Amino acid sequence: MAGIGIPTGRATLATVVSAPALPLSLLDFVDVPAGVPAPQAIERTVRTAQTADRLGYARFWISEHHSFAGLASSSPEILISHIAGATSGIRVGAAGIMLPNHSPLKVAEWFKTLEMLHPGRIDLGLGRAPGTDQLTAFALRRSREALTADDFPQQAAELIAFLTDTWPDGHPFEAVKATPVVETQPELLMLGSSGWGSSFAAANGMTTVFAHHMSPELAVAALRAYRENFVPSDLGSEPRVIVSALALASEDPEVAEEFRAGWALGMRRIRSGDTTRPTLEEVRAFRRSDEWARLAPSLAGRVFAGRPDEVREGLTALAKEAGADELTLVCPTPDHDAKLRSLELLAGEFGLSPR
Repeated sequence: MAGIGIPTGRATLATVVSAPALPLSLLDFVDVPAGVPAPQAIERTVRTAQTADRLGYARFWISEHHSFAGLASSSPEILISHIAGATSGIRVGAAGIMLPNHSPLKVAEWFKTLEMLHPGRIDLGLGRAPGTDQLTAFALRRSREALTADDFPQQAAELIAFLTDTWPDGHPFEAVKATPVVETQPELLMLGSSGWGSSFAAANGMTTVFAHHMSPELAVAALRAYRENFVPSDLGSEPRVIVSALALASEDPEVAEEFRAGWALGMRRIRSGDTTRPTLEEVRAFRRSDEWARLAPSLAGRVFAGRPDEVREGLTALAKEAGADELTLVCPTPDHDAKLRSLELLAGEFGLSPR
């Protein structure tokens, strides 16, 4: 796979975060459990980010999902500004911006503005999936041609050129400026839940972020191939791997089991076309069902939930097998107190340094 072929100028896109031997970060979907108003759900997300900031987590990312009744993450670029303003040290960003839904120029303008407001703290993770169903993707892109176009490499090349103001001679967009003009750039990362994203990252010298929580069976092989095929570039001189994983630590085994069941119930709803998020009461009822008894064994190796030391051991083993430099925790649960407590427990287990 050929590189995208546009030089980046300033080598500021691959900022290294100073953190423990295995840094921890968070990916948040901005869950809106049934019966919880969206403003309250966003307040929960802000409190989660503030807790992670205080405890020494490296990053806090917001996903991009559309037409999803149970999530408030349709505009991550706006939430990033809100959360970065409510925190002080943690990096804040998108995991990701689904680039086919947007023009590269507009994404560059969003993230240059964010970098202006919060210099050195903004991450821009890119994805090529729509983050929604096909009808909603059509509504986002407004044409059948855009819906079916397979031009992600060209979009990514344009985005990087707009971010760095560096174009090949004679390019038709050479005179177009993504403003504001800033001295630093957001860190650019490539997301994926298959081998495609990590292959693209390897070919273009980018950090790769693999969604183990979505495709655990593909993670290790894809990430090993990424390291083997990595080509240094202005975006990164060495391979860097981040793995996201479902994780919740608790001293109470009931809470850990509810986390597992909640993920299974949420995924079952999505597959049936129901985009609402279950309440804690619904999760507890599901746990008593025969269906949960059948599903529970299938989550082994996908969901890391249990005592803090057990979760640490499982995540550390995953990081070692995948060659991960950093772990991103995914913790969707209606039990917000349990989520915050898990952050504290895992910060202690991994030796994070409080800010």
